Amino acid sequence: MFEQQEDVVDRIVRLLRRPISVDPALDGRVMQQIAERRERRGPSAATALWHWLAQPRPVPLSPLAGLAVAAGIALLAVLPNTHWFGGARGGRGFQFVLVAPYAARVTVVGDFNDWDAARTPMRPLRADGTVWTAVVPLAPGRYRYAFLVDGSQWLADPAAPVAFDDEYGTPSSVVTVGGS
Repeated sequence: MFEQQEDVVDRIVRLLRRPISVDPALDGRVMQQIAERRERRGPSAATALWHWLAQPRPVPLSPLAGLAVAAGIALLAVLPNTHWFGGARGGRGFQFVLVAPYAARVTVVGDFNDWDAARTPMRPLRADGTVWTAVVPLAPGRYRYAFLVDGSQWLADPAAPVAFDDEYGTPSSVVTVGGS
């Protein structure tokens, strides 16, 4: 009786350990759907605000309007999630954000900077140093990345999917940047 149960368990374990094949065209289909949805919705609020602000105006903004614009920009800067901003050369500037209240120094490392801790330092977004940010221009594609806190602690992004295929056993996350 117990031998049959062990056999069933062994078969289940073998089934769970099988490699799973993922359709290589999946990324393309997802990016196509995102592009189609973006076309239907039009520009994001941040893009529309930027275009409105960039238009020449014959009359300067009133102090109240200037305050409203500053409040909107500040709101975009302190939101806890990761945000998109337009970048140069067809790429996108991706804003990485990490809440690390006890950190003295934070960098973002990943495929996009050859995992070099010196190339992409983050800066404190708030005066108290609890929120760190960096904007990195990224071309369309999929990137693995992590945060390096105080030069020794590797952290996956708590607001992003985790990358399970890391060869070195360090935590990392995944971001996919779509084309326009």
